[in-house]
Order: sequence, then structure tokens, then C-alpha cells
Amino acid sequence: MVDYLDMQAELGISKHQGGIPATRRLLALCHVERASEVLDVGCGIGVGPAYIARTHGCRVVGIDRSPKMIEWARERARRDGVEDLVDLQVADLRDLPFESDRFDVVVAESVLAFVDDKAGAIRELVRVTRPGGYVGLNELVAVEEIPEDVARVARDLGTEVLTAAAWRGTWDDSGLQDRVVEIHRIDPAMEVRSRMRWIGLRWLARAWARAAWLLATKPELRDSVRTVMGGAKALDAWAYALLAGRK
Repeated sequence: MVDYLDMQAELGISKHQGGIPATRRLLALCHVERASEVLDVGCGIGVGPAYIARTHGCRVVGIDRSPKMIEWARERARRDGVEDLVDLQVADLRDLPFESDRFDVVVAESVLAFVDDKAGAIRELVRVTRPGGYVGLNELVAVEEIPEDVARVARDLGTEVLTAAAWRGTWDDSGLQDRVVEIHRIDPAMEVRSRMRWIGLRWLARAWARAAWLLATKPELRDSVRTVMGGAKALDAWAYALLAGRK
């Protein structure tokens, strides 16, 4: 089966739990209204960078490991009229190509679930944040025992879903001050609506059309497409955590 993140890039979709309301809350926890420059790590198709630039008027750097995702993100920035405020580039979270103490706010949404060394990834996010700046995460968490069929979906997506307690412990070890951890239960129907709003109906329709074409023309990709488009079936077993802290 094709890698989940690569398949998302092929379809032109990316997601995180909670949609725009979650992003808005995370940015508030990170005091983005004070920021001149924000780093969005794992920016996917670029909804986050475009939203931050459009609503807060600050400069935003977005990175993703996928060149295809960066292509989509540049299209999004052009469409939203913020390409003069958004800088997009291919980069790896584990070795960010930025000097230390640079960004006012660093955010990563639905990214660390795909990284084995979460503590090391957080250290790298903290490194590029200026003293007094904020780091914020939005990550899927398990708030109760996960049924085996749901755990299997997580494994198929290449993610490691930590418990809320494990995330709290990891965040406590980050060295950040004024740490906040908010746990939000997921309402599946609301989550689907939030994701649709976050991506946009016109953009989502294009992704569905690409998915239909792949299903029809590339049998070897069918399992991957179904996994990408069908992951929502497990939403009622999970929650998401918003984590923020000051360097």
C-alpha cells in the first residue's frame, strides 16, 4: 500500500483534527496576535499558512516533507491572495533549515503522530523559536482503550496515537514554560463538517474527483485511497490535544 502521507499529496488533501476552530484556538494559545513571523511545520496543502497570513497579517513560513504538498500550498497561497506573506519550502521537521531563536510562533498540527522520536521533534521546534515565543501542537490522542479495529486503522495510516497522559508527560519534559494542554473529544459529524470547511468545498470536490480517478484507473492504489478517504470511521474513539508553551 502506498504511504498515507504520499497518497494525501497525490489527492491534494491534508487534515487535522478540529478543523479551523482547532487552529484558531491553538493560535490564540500561542498569542499569534503578537507575532511577526510564524513557522507552520507540516503545512500540507497550505490551508494553515494561508489562514494565518490572511487573518493576522504576519509573515508565515510553511514547510512540508513533500514537494507535491508544497506545490498545492503555493496554489492555495495564490488563490487566497497571500503569496507575498507566505514562504513555502520542502524541509524535514527533524532537521529544520533555520537558525535558532528565529520564529515568534511555531505550530505543528497532526504532524508528530508520524514521527517516532517525538521528544526530539519537540526539541527542534523549540530550538527555532525565539525566547519568549510559543510552540503549539494539535495531536490526536487516545482518552480510553482503543478497540483493535481502530488501532489497526492507526497503524495503516502510519501513526502512533499516544494517550493523553503520555502527551502531558512529553509536554512537561519540553522545557517550555506556561504550558497548556487542552483535550477535546471528537464529535464525528462535527469533525467531518470542520474538515470540509477547513479544506473548502471546491478544493475537496477536486480531491474527490482525483480519488475517483485513481480508484478507477490504478487498482494498486485502491487500498491506499480507501484508507485516506475512510479514516473518519475511527473518529469517535479518539480525541485531540492542543498543547502550547512559551520558550
